[in-house]
Amino acid sequence: MQPGLQEERYIQKEEEVPSSASGDCKQPAEKRPKAESSKTAFSSCSGGESNSQESPQEKNTIQVELQGSDLWKRFHDIGTEMIITKAGRRMFPSVRIKVKGMDPVKQYYVILDVEPVDSKRYRYVYHSSQWMVAGNTDHSCITPRFYVHPDSPCSGEIWMRQIISFDRVKLTNNEMDDKGHIILQSMHKYKPRVHVMEQDCRIDLSLIQSLPTEGIKTFSFEETEFTTVTAYQNQQITKLKIDRNPFAKGFRDPGRNRWKQWFISSDL
Repeated sequence: MQPGLQEERYIQKEEEVPSSASGDCKQPAEKRPKAESSKTAFSSCSGGESNSQESPQEKNTIQVELQGSDLWKRFHDIGTEMIITKAGRRMFPSVRIKVKGMDPVKQYYVILDVEPVDSKRYRYVYHSSQWMVAGNTDHSCITPRFYVHPDSPCSGEIWMRQIISFDRVKLTNNEMDDKGHIILQSMHKYKPRVHVMEQDCRIDLSLIQSLPTEGIKTFSFEETEFTTVTAYQNQQITKLKIDRNPFAKGFRDPGRNRWKQWFISSDL
């Protein structure tokens, strides 16, 4: 973190039941190159019951740092919008984190899901440039999905020395999606969550539809909340996305309105 930047802490406590996983579960994972440092915000989580044989690192609270929190806050101040499409659309900004406080020798899964902020449906009011409640909704018709980071499971030592990026996560409004994308409803507010779970030989994440309620730690950041749309509503969001998204280089010329419109509503 750069000198002078005030750390923001969002603390969420979660009861943790020690896992009985043994070292036989370990699987090799490739190392990834170190990424450049960026401004961060912190989220911490402390467990409930403690293992009598836990290491000094486990006695400390596990912390998750949101990378690029300054950019997330710029979007949040305006009102972040994320496009969802039938084919699936990647998030920008994407969720990128660093983790502290893991046991270096244990194996962990790092997981992302997206939860509704409330049970409301929203509409954008152009003359006031604000999102307003348009009615109630029912999220129970959509089965929640989670995304397991492809490096999982991996040792705490490796997780803690790299930036963990969820830039491959895609959001879709296709309730029949069979590609593993996260299914959301348009014009609703959501918040990404990061979960850290110690590997347990009894649990196969590829065979379950919901995460365990025990032995898992959950982290979230207020500035990552967003509203789902099929086309950007706020022109300030459109401009900021084009200016800051490295994949939008071809759309930064103000005279290329046709291409800008394509960027706003395309599946890319």
